[in-house]
Amino acid sequence: MKTRVAIMGYGNLGRGVELALRNSPDMEFVAVFSRRDPAKVSIKTTDVPVISVNDIDAYQDKVDVLIICGGSATDLPKQTPQYVKKFNVVDSFDTHACIPDHFAAVDAAGKETNHVGVISVGWDPGLFSLARVYSHAVLPVGKDYTFWGKGVSQGHSDAVRRIPGVKDAKQYTIPVKTALDAVRAGKNPELTTREKHTREVFAVLEEGADAEAVTKAIVTMPNYFSDYDTTVHFISEEEMKRDHSGLAHGGFVIRSGKTGTDGEHNHIFELALTLDSNPEFTGSVLVAYARAAHRIAREGGTGCRTALDIAPAYLCPESGEELRAHLL
Repeated sequence: MKTRVAIMGYGNLGRGVELALRNSPDMEFVAVFSRRDPAKVSIKTTDVPVISVNDIDAYQDKVDVLIICGGSATDLPKQTPQYVKKFNVVDSFDTHACIPDHFAAVDAAGKETNHVGVISVGWDPGLFSLARVYSHAVLPVGKDYTFWGKGVSQGHSDAVRRIPGVKDAKQYTIPVKTALDAVRAGKNPELTTREKHTREVFAVLEEGADAEAVTKAIVTMPNYFSDYDTTVHFISEEEMKRDHSGLAHGGFVIRSGKTGTDGEHNHIFELALTLDSNPEFTGSVLVAYARAAHRIAREGGTGCRTALDIAPAYLCPESGEELRAHLL
């Protein structure tokens, strides 16, 4: 039996989910729900309808899992608890500090109506979360380090674009090589935020904009740039399109641990990702967890789950017998 999946929101992430569904024969792509005029939303899959979100209730019996592709700042805190009352849902909520509150809201709403909500799945949080938990459990004496990049931060890029005078912008997060090398060497350094990453901004200015004022607004922006060494470059629209049109990203989760009578043996546990397309990879993770959400719902589960609560076998289309024979 195929899992019937619908997408809510058709931006970069929604398009990534659509492409991932094409690579999943056990999934049936049912619909895209959009807050925009459906007539103005063109998707790649020609035989799948784009439906106004106002008409979503008519699809409650036609969709097994709704993948919600909104933003973490304002969309998902409202949408996921709202729609888990009607569907099994999956989201990629990535504001780490707010995950406990988001979990509580989705858990209560899902249990109220006997639906499953899987939240905060992607590569961080998500796969990187699993790496942190596995390594922490195996190496209880040690330290965790997470590095992001080099890659485009879509949230930080959007923050720069909102500065008056900025027409377009891309921001890259870059690990500090000396810090990364020290961690991999097992030196267990104490690192500040500034010592772990730098930020590089490429911006196109509106005509007549004050470059000095824009630079100051960027490098002093709290929660985004003020705690980092940030370099700002002003470029033309042509350079932006030519050199900065991609959405590559990636990163590393590393735990440096010790075992032995006196901690004499060092161990490095590392997960590394190098992604040509952040939204396409994240979309692929969301589809895997949609498969899991459907299975949990069929077993009678309700309420909220995260990547830490779901067994790996639930993510794969293969049976337990196949997984044990070929991947264990």
